[in-house]
Amino acid sequence: MKSKILFGVSLLFGLMFINAGLNKFFNYMPMPKDLPESMVKVMGAFMTIGWLMPLVAVAEIVGGALFMIPRYRALGALIIFPVNIGILLTNIFDAPSGLPIAAILMLINLWAMFEDREKLLPLVR
Repeated sequence: MKSKILFGVSLLFGLMFINAGLNKFFNYMPMPKDLPESMVKVMGAFMTIGWLMPLVAVAEIVGGALFMIPRYRALGALIIFPVNIGILLTNIFDAPSGLPIAAILMLINLWAMFEDREKLLPLVR
């Protein structure tokens, strides 16, 4: 039962990251009008670094796709982990209203890493 729940959560998690990555390339979701001023400054700074957003987008798309496939979930979790840390820190310091969602995404990523720990442990040995 736990594996079915993990698969369902992983599917939704992967689709969310694929959607976020594709949005960075195609801009089909509008930016919220009520963003805090600090968040607008941060996003402006990110945009001035021309290669940063495409790199994050590719990491989100590839990591999200791998996260949905049980055999490659550990690799997808590793690819998405730094992006997830950035999302969490951005919400802690610049947009606290999104913190609950960011925390849930981080917990899902950590849960998947914990479940696939036998694949990940050789990396730290």
